[in-house]
This record gives sequence, structure tokens and C-alpha cells, in this order.
Amino acid sequence: MATEGPPVHQVQVAEHPRLLKLKEIFNSKFGSIPKFYVRAPGRVNIIGEHIDYCGYSVLPMAVEQDMLIAVEPVKTHTLQLANTNPLYPDFNTSADNIQIDKTKPLWHNYFLCGFKGIQEHFGLSNLIGMNCLVDGNIPPSSGLSSSSALVCCAGLVTLTVLGMNLSKVELAEICAKSERYIGTEGGGMDQSISFLAEEGTAKLIEFSPLRATDVKLPSGAVFVIANSCVEMNKAATSHFNIRVMECRLAAKLLAKHRSLQWDKVLRLEEVQAKLGVSLEEMLLITEDTLHPEPYSPEEVCQCLGISLQELKTQILSPNTQDVLTFKLYQRAKHVYSEAARVLQFKKICEEAPDDMVQLLGELMNQSHVSCRDMYECSCPELDQLVDICRFKALMLAALTVEACSV
Repeated sequence: MATEGPPVHQVQVAEHPRLLKLKEIFNSKFGSIPKFYVRAPGRVNIIGEHIDYCGYSVLPMAVEQDMLIAVEPVKTHTLQLANTNPLYPDFNTSADNIQIDKTKPLWHNYFLCGFKGIQEHFGLSNLIGMNCLVDGNIPPSSGLSSSSALVCCAGLVTLTVLGMNLSKVELAEICAKSERYIGTEGGGMDQSISFLAEEGTAKLIEFSPLRATDVKLPSGAVFVIANSCVEMNKAATSHFNIRVMECRLAAKLLAKHRSLQWDKVLRLEEVQAKLGVSLEEMLLITEDTLHPEPYSPEEVCQCLGISLQELKTQILSPNTQDVLTFKLYQRAKHVYSEAARVLQFKKICEEAPDDMVQLLGELMNQSHVSCRDMYECSCPELDQLVDICRFKALMLAALTVEACSV
């Protein structure tokens, strides 16, 4: 249940090779043994790309790959962090003075995000320290939310050390908020599915308020999670935040055009909610209001009736203040069409028609095309991987038809 806290299990470490290895490395590193272990899974988003921070529902599921942390509370006020991966150097800092450098998205900063989020939620100071050894098997920067899983894991570690209790929903909301300390203006999908996932089902994640609904996927379908091996660290560049800001600006221009209180609007979903229209109508409003050509900062200011200084300091994030063009039409078109695809995907899963797998596949194809062309968050390697998978699927379907006709 989402209103309950994360489950606690008693395990025999000797019966779990990964835990046993982690225990041995911990002992060699800190000269002691862990008192407990915390796990948070990564996730794959089936459909609903880049719309959670716009206020819309998404449809992810957790994956087996995870972040695992071995923990020992200590009487000092020092956090000592280590990683089983030699690429990630050890780090230590005072538990009473957490500083997160947004200009350097180093691995330990994600742990500090989760730690600080719990600390600030309870308004605590003079926290006890801890020794932590992190072991992750989620491929980094691969789109499976290794960073968010670490934030969630760290938040749960801190909560456990403090002896406090929170529901999974509260934890997800705190960790979603605290990950923004690293500089990314993300939504809450990654953290929500990490805490709210259940074995055997995908989840429709909705926001304001946060809630999760089971979505039963077709039993005859196989979802292949493939890695294009092209890495993207969303906190290391401004690409992610540029898209967030483009959606924010599109929402404000749409709201201004419809005589809404645009300065209070942050997300595209708010525009739809305030107008009380369908997603299909929002697509038409977008086509009538925004032009396909990129907007300059000066044109955005002219549309909103504000100065360039107000745009940079009151609307844009620090790492997007020097962006020269914004593609508002394309981003809004993707968001509203993708939000509609999520709802259609859930509806098909509920109704389970005979051609269910084909219909879901078509929606996923449409999602990728929109991500590639309208949101520009794909890459040539990913496009090629998608094309290969589609070709293999067509070949398999042809062989199946041939076999049935013999």
C-alpha cells in the first residue's frame, strides 16, 4: 500500500552472494560490518516521455537492476561514502553542513540530495554520521534512473538511521523535490515508481496528489529493454532543463493568449485544467497560438510583456539563461499528444481487445516518433536500435502468419 512505509525484510546475508560480497568490501573499507542494507530499483518508462514535469500521468515499471547500500550508523557527525565501482571515488563530509555543488554532478551529490531531503523534511540538525557503501548495477546515464534510485536509496537510508517513519508516497515526494538540489528541474516519475512499484504490474503514476494505479500488461507480450550505449547525464548538461523551460514558456504563452493568469502558470497541464478542455482541444489551441519557428528570448518577452531580465531571473533556470532559441510549438505538441497516448495505453490494457499488442505497439511507435521529431530527445543510435527492433518484429510476425497458413 502506498500509505505504508517501505517493507523491511530479515535476510541471511550468507545466502545472498551480492550482499555477502558487499559485506566483505564494507569490512575491508571501514573495518566493521553493516548494520542494515537498503535497496531502490531503477525503472523503465513504457510510455509518457518527458511529461511528468508538465503535470501529466506517466506509465513506468521498475526493473530488477537497482541501487544497494550497506549502512553502519556511527557516533561521529561524519558521512563516509564509498562505492564498489572504482570509477567513483570515496567521499566524506560533515553531516551537519551538507553542500551540493550544482556545477559538478558527482556521484556522491545524489546521495547528499536524499540525505538533505530527509534532514530538511524533519527540520533536524546535529545528525549522527554513517558509513555507507554503494553498489549499483543500473547502467549509468542509460535512461533507467540510476541517479534517482541513488537519491531514493539515500533518503531511505537516512530515514532508517533516524528511526523515523514515512509512507512510500511521502518518501517519493521528498526525494523528487530533493533531487532538484543537483540542478535538474525534473518531475516525480523516477522516484515515485522506485518506491511504489510492485512485482508483476506496471503503474500509472498521477500527480497532484501523487497516486499509483496498477496497469496489467498483456500476458503474451515481452518488453525488451535495450541499451543504445549512448550515455546522457542530464545533470551534466543543460539539455534536460532547456526542454523543461521550453514547456514552461509554452504554458505561459498559451495561458496569456487565453487571458489566464499566466504568471502563476508553470506546467502545460495547468493550462488544460484551467481551460477545462480535452487534450485533443489543447493540440488545436497549440497549433492556433504558437508558431513552429523557434522563439527568441526577445520574442518571448514581447509576448509576455516582460523584460529580458525578468525572463532570465524569474522564469528560466540558471543554466538556461543564455539559451538563444526556444521551440515552444514542438514541445507543447509532444506533451499534449504524449499525455493522450498514456491514457489510451491504459484504456487498451483495461479493455484487452484481440489486437491489444498491436495497438500498444503502435502507441509506442508514435511516442518514439514524437520524442525524435518534436521533443528531440532521441539520438541516431537509439533511432537505429528502434528500427532494428521494428524490423525483427515484422519478420517474426511474417513467420507467424506463414506458419499458421501452412
